[in-house]
Amino acid sequence: MSSTQRISQFSKVLFLFLSIVVCTGLHAQDSRLANQYFRSGEYEKAAATYLKLYKQNPTQLYLFDNYIACLLELEEFDKAGKELKGQIKAYPNRTNNYVTYGNLLEKQDKAEEANKWYRRGIDEMPAEIGVINKVGNTFSRLGKYELALEAYLKGEQMMGKDKFPFETNMADVYKKLNQPEKMIEYYINYAQRQSPSRIKNTKTNMKYWLKGDSTYLEVMKTQLYTRIQEQPDNIIFPELLQWTFIEKEDYKAALRQARALDRRLEENGERVMAIGEIARKDNDEETALKAYDYIINKKGIESPLYLTAYANKLKLMEIQAMARTQIIDAELDSIDVGYKQFMDQMGVNANTDYIIKQYADFLALSKNDMDKAITVLEDLVELASIDKSTKSSSKIALADYYLMRGEVWESTLLYSQVDKENEEGLQGEIARFKNAMLFYYEGEFAWAQEQFDILESATSKLISNDAIDMSVFIMDNMGLDTTDIPLKMFAQAEFLAVQNKFDAATALLDNISTTYPEHDLQDDILFRKADIHYSRRNYDKALELYTKVFTDFNEEIRADNALMKAAEIYELELDDPEKAKELYEKLYLDFSNSTFAVEARKRFRILRGDDV
Repeated sequence: MSSTQRISQFSKVLFLFLSIVVCTGLHAQDSRLANQYFRSGEYEKAAATYLKLYKQNPTQLYLFDNYIACLLELEEFDKAGKELKGQIKAYPNRTNNYVTYGNLLEKQDKAEEANKWYRRGIDEMPAEIGVINKVGNTFSRLGKYELALEAYLKGEQMMGKDKFPFETNMADVYKKLNQPEKMIEYYINYAQRQSPSRIKNTKTNMKYWLKGDSTYLEVMKTQLYTRIQEQPDNIIFPELLQWTFIEKEDYKAALRQARALDRRLEENGERVMAIGEIARKDNDEETALKAYDYIINKKGIESPLYLTAYANKLKLMEIQAMARTQIIDAELDSIDVGYKQFMDQMGVNANTDYIIKQYADFLALSKNDMDKAITVLEDLVELASIDKSTKSSSKIALADYYLMRGEVWESTLLYSQVDKENEEGLQGEIARFKNAMLFYYEGEFAWAQEQFDILESATSKLISNDAIDMSVFIMDNMGLDTTDIPLKMFAQAEFLAVQNKFDAATALLDNISTTYPEHDLQDDILFRKADIHYSRRNYDKALELYTKVFTDFNEEIRADNALMKAAEIYELELDDPEKAKELYEKLYLDFSNSTFAVEARKRFRILRGDDV
């Protein structure tokens, strides 16, 4: 073949390919246009477009169905009847057309004739999956669920359950007929036909199908127990049973099932760890701890989940200990021993650095052993192999603890190091903000405000918002009179609070109120005193002061902060969701421009029970 002939042949193939692409595109465009006509009630235009498309694509049966639907909407019964009879004659095995013709007769008040055609639609239905599906779906769309069920049951009998892939269709019909036991039975049948590798998708689908009625899960649990007894080697059923327990929020039972599956399948503990994390997030701390213990004790040090389980266990034990009304020193000592045993076993290295950082935070913030915390962090940041992110966060924590101990120079040095090492990152922004706060505590307001102004453009929304608040706060309180003494006293009080010297901080705040009763710091003083009471778990007193701020000073910049804090106390500390919901609603309605408005609306919707 000559080069000219090859080029000519290639051109023909290319022309044919492009023609197919163009035609396909035009078909899709016309189909969308027809659908748009139908949705907007322009049935004449929709009918004309569907008919045109069907004549061009006679194998696309849905186009004919849509065309007939348009004619029925237009009440052109004679025309629709003629078209349907033509289809029935040409394709007698497509008995879904019998059902549609029956609907046509019913719309003309010919109920007896309609029922005959409905009956023929089922009785003459062939053993073809596509037709069975169409007949059942057509009845379902018409709201004739008993007939849809009859069609599916006959199809199941003709095809056999193993070759009948419409379990979800039947389950949906049973759901509409309010037969939950049969609905669940067919959903489980569907799951049984899936491969174990697809079980995740199956669970996602079942979560959607079963949404809205908690009794479904109880029915499912009962049926799964029966299936497990009948088919003990089928792994799908215990998988689904575990999922059912999670959906019922029975994490204890879910963990029991997960451990059994982990042993049976000789897994690495991943499913057990997942249950532990779910339970922890839903405040089932007992189950979470049992999951972590399983990883630690049964999977052992060789498990890739060992470090995470150990760290999570100790952190959760700390949270439990600090949540008690009366902190028990023996509990904190036990946690301390746990960390020491871990360090003796695993050492301080690149693999354990984040747990060592967690230990230092525990020492400083829960055990109030600042000297030991600083020693642990000093050793940690000296490691050459430590992860950069962990080193930066450790330096920031070390600077914080130096500051709490009153060593300002050491603090600013470390903040500056982190700033320089992370010029474009979040940790650099955190360090810059903390350095600016340090100068604020020292009374260097002009320099501090300059840094806050720069941080207004921080990539972190939280840092940006805090920087804006501090800049506005300094500006408002520096321009009120000729002296900056009240602001310096306030900054000093805040510094005392940072150092956990709460009594001294409160006394200094009271002194400002007494000495400068007309100063506009009054709402800020109330807010900071509320913060101190919150830190000491005096929630009733904290609520009293926060409420006074957003009630008596509702035009001031602390009002929305105080409202958010009060709502969080009701939700998270006092377990009063109704009062929390009331305050969240007030926040996003009365302070719609607040940086907390979006979060307040989200929490309100969650407490109301919305699916957020």
